[in-house]
Amino acid sequence: MLALRLLNVVAPAYFLCISLVTFVLQLFLFLPSMREDPSAARFFSPALLHGAFFLFLSTNALGNYVLVIQNSPDDLDACQGTAARRALCPPPSAHFCRVCARVTLRHDHHCFFTGNCIGSRNMRNFILFCLYTSLACLYSMVAGVAYISAVLSISFAHPLAFLTLLPTSISQFFSGAVLGPEMFVILMLYLWFAVGLACAGFCCHQLLLILRGQTRHQVRKGVAVKARPWRKNLQEVFGKRWLLGLLVPMFNVGSESCKQRDK
Repeated sequence: MLALRLLNVVAPAYFLCISLVTFVLQLFLFLPSMREDPSAARFFSPALLHGAFFLFLSTNALGNYVLVIQNSPDDLDACQGTAARRALCPPPSAHFCRVCARVTLRHDHHCFFTGNCIGSRNMRNFILFCLYTSLACLYSMVAGVAYISAVLSISFAHPLAFLTLLPTSISQFFSGAVLGPEMFVILMLYLWFAVGLACAGFCCHQLLLILRGQTRHQVRKGVAVKARPWRKNLQEVFGKRWLLGLLVPMFNVGSESCKQRDK
């Protein structure tokens, strides 16, 4: 339990450090390296478009991250405490989280990177957090590849060029051909690639469960759920104004029908 509590503190700090490093690299390396095209319009320069798009992705990722932390799942106060009292909870989707030390409705899982449980109140924000984190990481990887290609004169036309970049760069780093900043960017490329793919896969998995009207906790416990239309399942999580929530981080309080289904 002590290891889980420690991970619940270290994982958010790790995510915030990666976010800070990504922002610094974008601001002080990638943006200055983009030379403006004299023939391009002033308000459509590559640096301005790149900065605006990255700001959009990072704002949505960090905004939904904060909302996931603020919007804790519904707490069953009457079911907190001993196992005997928790056994009286009627909703099959209710679960007692040992890390948070509380019983939550529509429990999906405990996310250590946010230090909070994921349930009905913050599921939409969590999915959007995974989506925009994946896009921000993959977009930063593309910008980093363009930067490394320009600085080190490396061509990525071959499909295996990215896979062989790390071992080749390590040998060149110890020989002095690759400097420290460039080597750090190369390491970040692989980190962005791994985090981007992991968040994308997790986002797709959560969407599939939502379409089925299930949670990860119900799947693990083998709890059967009533078959319902997939559109209604999506609406319970994303609401009717889903497009606005997709573009701007918004507070999500869940739906009453979702709570009634658990009772």
